[in-house]
Amino acid sequence: MDRLPELAAEDMNDAQRRILADIQSSRGGIRGPFPWLLRSPGLANIAQQVGAYLRYDSPLPGNLRELAILVVARFWAAQYEWHAHAPIAEREGVDPAVVEAIRENRRPDFTNSGEEITYNFCVGTLETHRVDDATYGAMLDLVGDEQLLDVIGILGYYSMLAIIMGTFDVPVPGDKPLSE
Repeated sequence: MDRLPELAAEDMNDAQRRILADIQSSRGGIRGPFPWLLRSPGLANIAQQVGAYLRYDSPLPGNLRELAILVVARFWAAQYEWHAHAPIAEREGVDPAVVEAIRENRRPDFTNSGEEITYNFCVGTLETHRVDDATYGAMLDLVGDEQLLDVIGILGYYSMLAIIMGTFDVPVPGDKPLSE
């Protein structure tokens, strides 16, 4: 069901067209939540900048970044983000068995201690809205303060995207859906 259809180019105002051009040039196209975010060009602009930083410019290692994104996608049953990021996580070195366990909403058996620390931090933050001192300390020791903030940024940013796409029933590609 189209709760709020995508805007046609001819229905966009100047600000929306500018943001559309920016998103297309930086991301190679417009997909996921961005067709809906364009209805609020100010938010779309900031969101695409935050997303670009977290995905491409953060010093956080790719496997930890993508693992955090998958934990958020699983938490929100965010089909689109899962479909987009599960293959990226595997390309970044996350074991496919870990990806599958998260998809099935099971705790993975980790062989990478950094990924386990990241998983514990992300799950704890999302499920209980805070983490205990030991989990916090392990994450801080693993990545340092800048990258710790980037992990928290991933949790917030991808939560926002999941809520947007869930609200507007954004179509999901793929054949391996997450269970609700």
